[in-house]
Amino acid sequence: MEQLLGSRNVYFQPPTGFKMQYDCIVYERKLIKPVFANNRPYLLDNGYQVTAIYKKPDSDLPKKIALLPMCAHERHFTADNLNHDIFTLYF
Repeated sequence: MEQLLGSRNVYFQPPTGFKMQYDCIVYERKLIKPVFANNRPYLLDNGYQVTAIYKKPDSDLPKKIALLPMCAHERHFTADNLNHDIFTLYF
């Protein structure tokens, strides 16, 4: 994540009320996805919810995230005059 914006403006589970600087990426663990063999999990993939928050509606940040391996775009919305794109990323 840090390579997309540099080491700043990337936040892992920021606490409530934390003042973020935009454009930014916020991510948190969403789920653990098991891969089964012989009815037992043999591999566990960590799934993360990644949110790109940016000011300019034509920002290339969401496209950069969408190009990451094992990444799926979930939805887009606007709130507080900021654009948000939600992704699920597995690794």
